[in-house]
Amino acid sequence: MTMLAFTTELRGSRKGERHGGLQLLEINPERGQGQAANILDWDIHDVDWQGTGGGRGLRGIAFDNERVYVAASDLLMVFTPSFKLIGSFRSPYLKHCHQIACWEGRVYLTSTAHDAILAFDLATSKFSWGLHIEADHAGVQGTPFDPQGVLGPPLGNALHLTSIHCDARGLFVSGARSGGLLHFDGQRIVRLVTLPTGANDCRPWRDGVLFNDTEADTVRFLTPDQNHVFQVPKWPEDELTGVDPQDSGSIRQGFARGLCVIDEATFAAGSSPSTITLHNIETMKTTLSINLSTDIREAIQAIAVWPFGMEPLESAID
Repeated sequence: MTMLAFTTELRGSRKGERHGGLQLLEINPERGQGQAANILDWDIHDVDWQGTGGGRGLRGIAFDNERVYVAASDLLMVFTPSFKLIGSFRSPYLKHCHQIACWEGRVYLTSTAHDAILAFDLATSKFSWGLHIEADHAGVQGTPFDPQGVLGPPLGNALHLTSIHCDARGLFVSGARSGGLLHFDGQRIVRLVTLPTGANDCRPWRDGVLFNDTEADTVRFLTPDQNHVFQVPKWPEDELTGVDPQDSGSIRQGFARGLCVIDEATFAAGSSPSTITLHNIETMKTTLSINLSTDIREAIQAIAVWPFGMEPLESAID
């Protein structure tokens, strides 16, 4: 059995409606099935409703020492594994967060609207560090700032930073307009590899880079020698709900977002309408695809392997 936690956003939802949530999904690969439990509906009305995404939905999810960290657009929440809310925290420079990651006593968050990465210190429960990222013809630069001060970066969203991964090598950051996967080693930022415009959920894996090629409706694992491509699943148009004939096409099925590694060969990828698909890089086969909603607006935001056992799912079902 594998348990995944994932967050969703209802793109294009309107004020007064539910616009996101968090669920747990228990997967039985041998039987080719999954069982989902809705843990949290997100219907806070005081968000930015501009565009199709804006401040809607729940965003990144990460874990550390019996704590669950979940981000909304401008808010970091802390839960127990049974989803009792312990606290919530804000920074004036946290806006349109997408992904988060825990590493060595900190939660790192993308602040997409400010082209920045913020760090939340778990020992002090405060935002303690920020890095403003800029790119031009000369390369990529990072400028540290105080995420609780008054001299932080202005609103910009030039790079549309959405992805962050942390390990002993440093921070790996990318965005739809970052030009590729960026690496910060604590002193300088370099662009490790060029990726297509619109790439999401980029992270190093094995000997390459794993990412959602959102504009191409694919998931890709790119190595120096090969380009492994998996198609995002699509569903019959007459089975979809939430379709607005006046929409320009920005709300669509097959919108690829959300990605996590399950083991050395298998990863899970998210797409709209709320679908989680398992792929195996060794066999180059899609092993399972679980559709959880027919609402074309409901897009996966983040996926993570659930590390706390099955009790929260059993409790939610009971």
